[in-house]
Amino acid sequence: MNETHCPRIAEELSLSVAQVAAVAQLVAEGATVPFVARYRKEATGSLDEVAVAAIRDRLEELAELDKRRQAILSSLEERGLLSAELRAAVEQAPDKARLEDIYLPHRPKRRTRAAMARERGLTPLAQALLAQRGRDPQALAGPFVDAAKGLADIPAALAGARDILAEDTAEDPGLRARARDLFVRRGRFVSKVAKGKEAAGATFRDWFDWDEPLRAIPSHRALAMFRGEAEGILSLRLRPPEEELLDLARRRFVRGNGPDAQEVAAAVADGCKRLLAPSLETETRALVKAKADAEAIRVFAANLRGLLLAPPLGQKRVLALDPGFRTGAKLTVLDAQGRLLHHATIHPTTSPGQREAAGRTVTELCARFDVQAIAIGNGTAGRETEAFVRELGLPLPVALVNEAGASIYSASEAARREFPDLDLTVRGSVSIGRRLMDPLAELVKLDPKSIGVGQYQHDVDQAGLRRALNDVVTSCVNAVGVDVNTASLELLTFVSGLGPALAKAVVAHRDAGGPFPSRAALRQVRGLGPKAFEQAAGFLRVRGAEPLDASAVHPERYALVRRMARDAGRTVAELLSDATARAGIRPQDYVSEDIGLPTLADILAELEKPGRDPREHFSAFAFAEGVASIEDLEVGMELPGIVTNVTKFGAFVDVGVHRDGLVHVSQLADRYVADPAEVVAVGREVLVRVIEVDLPRGRIGLSLRGLGAGS
Repeated sequence: MNETHCPRIAEELSLSVAQVAAVAQLVAEGATVPFVARYRKEATGSLDEVAVAAIRDRLEELAELDKRRQAILSSLEERGLLSAELRAAVEQAPDKARLEDIYLPHRPKRRTRAAMARERGLTPLAQALLAQRGRDPQALAGPFVDAAKGLADIPAALAGARDILAEDTAEDPGLRARARDLFVRRGRFVSKVAKGKEAAGATFRDWFDWDEPLRAIPSHRALAMFRGEAEGILSLRLRPPEEELLDLARRRFVRGNGPDAQEVAAAVADGCKRLLAPSLETETRALVKAKADAEAIRVFAANLRGLLLAPPLGQKRVLALDPGFRTGAKLTVLDAQGRLLHHATIHPTTSPGQREAAGRTVTELCARFDVQAIAIGNGTAGRETEAFVRELGLPLPVALVNEAGASIYSASEAARREFPDLDLTVRGSVSIGRRLMDPLAELVKLDPKSIGVGQYQHDVDQAGLRRALNDVVTSCVNAVGVDVNTASLELLTFVSGLGPALAKAVVAHRDAGGPFPSRAALRQVRGLGPKAFEQAAGFLRVRGAEPLDASAVHPERYALVRRMARDAGRTVAELLSDATARAGIRPQDYVSEDIGLPTLADILAELEKPGRDPREHFSAFAFAEGVASIEDLEVGMELPGIVTNVTKFGAFVDVGVHRDGLVHVSQLADRYVADPAEVVAVGREVLVRVIEVDLPRGRIGLSLRGLGAGS
């Protein structure tokens, strides 16, 4: 690692150099973000996962910058262009933009107009003009006229010299830096509808004639306009005032008003308009896109976290229904571990006779399997099926479950592997039931993009999106902990230190030899070495002889806990179960060179509630009765709802009508809200008021104002 990276990152993130260096060292050794944040607090100064991930990501960005820097130095050296001054400039370039500016005049080029002019020997003429000593351009150009070189007359020679000066203007690092700043400060985002696309582009009509300062445009609007451009509906332009750009260039290159200076001024104007402005527009658009992508990915990640950490029902016997009108509802019964016990098809929304028969089936199955809860998918016929179940009067909690992505899971390799002989719709019903029992364990089987809690997920940087969403899933899985003897392959894959290959090895070992009796037994898994064990062990739960194996206490601290128990005159099991036994423990008595108060505080908290689930307690939610479609809505209604998506411009809320309503950011609270995430989160239950119903466009406007939310 470049020795300047840690101080630079420390300054950027307002951290100490020691903290950054510690994270850099741990990450270089293969430590994961959850492991570093949870079990290496003394080394990092108790940095959380967000800070650790930020350091990791910045280290990677700077490493990529160094890689590009070295490639440029090698290219310059191979072509004999690397002077001491140029080497110093390349090595000291602080960012990619500045680095590329320095390299631009020296990089191999296609045959530009300037390149051809240089080949014809016009560089001395360009330099003579640039000197601007008041000389006659005609006289200067005369000696360069040469028909054999394609320079038939003086105007041709001067045109070639201006081409050289125009390119030099556009590639000047100093001007590019100033012009880049001008684009950011004074650039405007202008959008126009493409000719003849008015009808086809109705979705984008808000931006048919749009003009907005670049600095003011929010990420979601930028992404919407970029999408409109990609679909051929909109024409976008991003430029500062042309005269201000020209003025920057003139001040840098034009001196005086002599005839040679006028030639330079013409070349500078050409270079700005033809080369510099388009180049910086492309670059600035990329920066706007990158910033918008980052914001969209951040929002997507926050929404995904809320969905993954939704309260679980827990290990209960569940009857699940995947509703449908024509094809009926696919019914499954699952045991407390999520295993399929029974499946059938019922028709509760067709004829009275079939509805009555469906009621008898549900009632009989609930009694036969001692069902403890009923899960119903919230898709087509969901509210109708919910009403049918509630009419049965069963003394069971009934929950509508978000089934986004369930059909994708049904056709996935994971579903085929577990249920090779079952119809896709039956697999979907199983997934709905399991989502109620443990949303995290079931949703990790899906590509996060299919869950539907983001915007423009197909437009943003896909590598960045995958990285961010993978970080969220990994964080959630490790925060909750995983029972190694019951977890699916997909869930184990996200455990710190495992990954797909080791997760398969763990499952294979479990299938061949039975449940793991202890965490220590994980060392017997083929390919799971000391480093992987260190990273994974604290996040895996094993319920067996060693009571600490079911907790988040890392095996490397078992000896410490046993010492605490001995000092208290108790066993470890008694320490876990008896608050009075823990009351006398003084953490400061156990501080050592590698164990500080942060780790000791975590250990004592874990002893108090070993293996605790950080998710909130489950409570059944019910939509308003009699409101099942958008036609049932009336302005002024106050309805319970669940937040399904949070964006920078507001939040979408499901009120049980098969179409989410929008609470605009201005309607989220009785105060100003800068970021909707301050007030709402995915999965949160809210009370909303209907303020608009647009039946032709299928749009619902909602408000939380005056209802106590976020006030």
